[in-house]
Amino acid sequence: MKVTMVDSLTFIRPDDWHVHLRDGGTLATVVAHTAAQFARAIVMPNLKPPVITAEQALAYKHRIMAALPLGSDFQPLMTLYLTDQTPADEIIKAHAQGVVAVKLYPAGATTNSNAGVTDLRRTHAALEAMQRVGMPLLVHGEVTDPEIDLFDREAVFIDKHLVPLRHDFPELKIVFEHITTREAAQYVAQAGASTAATITAHHLLFNRNALFLGGVRPHYYCLPVLKRELHRQALLKAVASGSDRFFLGTDSAPHATHLKEHASGCAGSYTALSALELYAQAFDSVNALDKLEGFASFHGPDFYGLPRNTGTVTLKREAWTLPEELPLGQAGLKPLCGGESLAWRLMTN
Repeated sequence: MKVTMVDSLTFIRPDDWHVHLRDGGTLATVVAHTAAQFARAIVMPNLKPPVITAEQALAYKHRIMAALPLGSDFQPLMTLYLTDQTPADEIIKAHAQGVVAVKLYPAGATTNSNAGVTDLRRTHAALEAMQRVGMPLLVHGEVTDPEIDLFDREAVFIDKHLVPLRHDFPELKIVFEHITTREAAQYVAQAGASTAATITAHHLLFNRNALFLGGVRPHYYCLPVLKRELHRQALLKAVASGSDRFFLGTDSAPHATHLKEHASGCAGSYTALSALELYAQAFDSVNALDKLEGFASFHGPDFYGLPRNTGTVTLKREAWTLPEELPLGQAGLKPLCGGESLAWRLMTN
């Protein structure tokens, strides 16, 4: 990466290794934002109904491609939604047809996860097939036991599920997605080469106080939820280390404004419109701008065994105001930090 006076960064075009594009009218609105920032993105399969077969994944990919702006060369990377009944044959078929990974949602953990896994032992045939063909497992790492405190669910998941999973499948590639805790950062840093993690911009920038400044702020509500400051600092330390175990995954999740600002508001923060600018702000805060290119452009494709992108993007230190709200069909969509001034701006190369 070329850094000029820390006011301009030009680096290899990055990818987003965790994004929610939804479907239908929402897809048509939001895919353009991700495509403007990234060359590729791992697309989450938690639609209604979920994407559980290779045929469904390819059909969804076709809808994404049809919704792209004219001339875009963005590539969606498709995933399957793991269930208790996912057969090994479907894994082999999906891999042969270009599906790149499988997503594990513990049942009830987050948006559209009711069809998720209830017992990992029921998925062992599918996991064995994934290990055999080199297909990564993407893990939403939280337990759903109501007796476990919401802020402890990631750390408990590591001990209760992730450690045994790694023991049973030592060669399975695992991406611990959108990690939020010191425990998760330490686990990934000490794990073998088959384990990696994505980290969102909002978990690097904010702690749980952001949920309550001046009142309840639902657009900062996501799952896994924002944690204490000590955990945010641990995530910043992880990315500033330059370790190739950590890479970019926005977990950008669009929800109509009226569904976020609701008595039982949806979980998810929308960051696709300004993802790179937000990450630059986070890395800048710990004097680690020289580590941004590896995190955003190299570590992800290297872990997935995909080629790095060609071409470059440029970020400039230039103040601009993020729109407070965007149109989303007949509704609105409020990006995280909407209406606020950002210090970095993505330029067109």
